[in-house]
Amino acid sequence: AGLWTVFTLGGVGSKTTPQLEQCSPLANQSLLLLLVLANLTDAPDTPNPYRQAIMSFKNTQDSTAFSSSNPHAFQINFNSLYTALCEQQKSDQATLLLYMLLHQNSNVRTYVLARTDIENLV
Repeated sequence: AGLWTVFTLGGVGSKTTPQLEQCSPLANQSLLLLLVLANLTDAPDTPNPYRQAIMSFKNTQDSTAFSSSNPHAFQINFNSLYTALCEQQKSDQATLLLYMLLHQNSNVRTYVLARTDIENLV
């Protein structure tokens, strides 16, 4: 539930950054923590588990079978994630999360490119 709050940014509508911080400081701080953890460098013998989770999560609405071979794999509703990211594009943190997802998660990139309303995101 906590990670879902981070990805949906607390369900807050499109507000400026100071208002976002006042209305949902926990969601804002959680998102910042997720970004820091996901961007830590990998150790020589162990990869960053947060980055692996960001790189490999899948859509809950995907018809293919969900394989649990990756210990950090999870599923999330991409439609809800997309909607939350569209609503939060005034936030630097949300824009950075979107950038990271588009560059590191091929599932998210494919989903976003397949959307017909991509102008909402841009």
